[in-house]
Amino acid sequence: MSNGLHFRPTRAEISMSALQHNAQVARHHAGKCNLLGVIKADGYGHGAITVARAISGTVDAFAVAFIDEALQLREAGFNQPIVLLEGCFSEAELPVCAHYNLQPVVHHQGQIDAILNARLVKPLAVWLKTDTGMHRLGFPPAAVKEATQQLENCPQVASVTLMTHFANAEVADDALNQVQQQRFAELCASTSPTTALSSANTAALLSSAIDLGTDPGQWCRTGILLYGVNPTSHARTEPLQAAMRLTAPVIALRDVAAGAAVGYGSRWHAGRPSRIATLAIGYADGYPRHAPNGTPVWLNGQRVPLAGTVSMDMITLDVTELESVAIGDEAELWGPNLPVATVADAIGTISYELLCRVSPRVPRHCK
Repeated sequence: MSNGLHFRPTRAEISMSALQHNAQVARHHAGKCNLLGVIKADGYGHGAITVARAISGTVDAFAVAFIDEALQLREAGFNQPIVLLEGCFSEAELPVCAHYNLQPVVHHQGQIDAILNARLVKPLAVWLKTDTGMHRLGFPPAAVKEATQQLENCPQVASVTLMTHFANAEVADDALNQVQQQRFAELCASTSPTTALSSANTAALLSSAIDLGTDPGQWCRTGILLYGVNPTSHARTEPLQAAMRLTAPVIALRDVAAGAAVGYGSRWHAGRPSRIATLAIGYADGYPRHAPNGTPVWLNGQRVPLAGTVSMDMITLDVTELESVAIGDEAELWGPNLPVATVADAIGTISYELLCRVSPRVPRHCK
């Protein structure tokens, strides 16, 4: 409907207070470092504009994946610096970056060449990415000095921030963490004193095993923490708050006999006379089709198991052990009562994926 009304009760409740609380936790751990709030992928499924409003007073800049996501924030009136983590895909984006104060990451020589040849209304703040061991994006360490010099000598460049990304920061004792730290430290020592630095992602920010440094020009990047998820098992941090509560109503109840099958493929069979509840949510809403039997759902004060294959618009639960359940009761797929990390573990994925894949047809309700 064009007037924005939503009659379907399935929804994702987004907590502004939780986003603000989590941003303050990140701010505390960042200490004297500048803080970059990562709100790519539509704010990890929470709504980029909503997240930006909640955290804008706490973070020093935003980060998104590419220019289209940044322009959405500019059109909404946000004037904070915005970093493009994948950089520019074409030379045509560079004048747009200059006009809208967008800060591209450069991770290969073609992007530097485009800047060197560009004619811009004002110089760009550029982030130079080096590959210290993740092997996804970035200049090899041996090429960083020359790349830095090209940028710093270019009149189209206002500043350079040298960055890298830890591959295994969520594992405190992983040997690659120390290797990457050492490589990055060596690179930092060889760069200009005016070069800003950025190495810490959320896991590194929370980890006692990774040195954030004391340079006030250091940038820490925080993403998943903003949404209430601690990606590590070793971090010392105050409790985070779930920023999304995904809910769906019970739309049908039925009793099935022992041995009866439920759902596509007859994947689940009742081990005793059972009561089955059907919820109005499915893989078209982003709930994974591969979620196995037994995946927990919160309903009427307790966890109940998924029973049967996830359909496009519905899932079925074994509610035999519930004292009371009725059509219209609200179930929580994840949220304050059932952490998204718990659901992700049961499904065999990560919290990031579950949050990001909640589809646009699920209305977001800000609280």
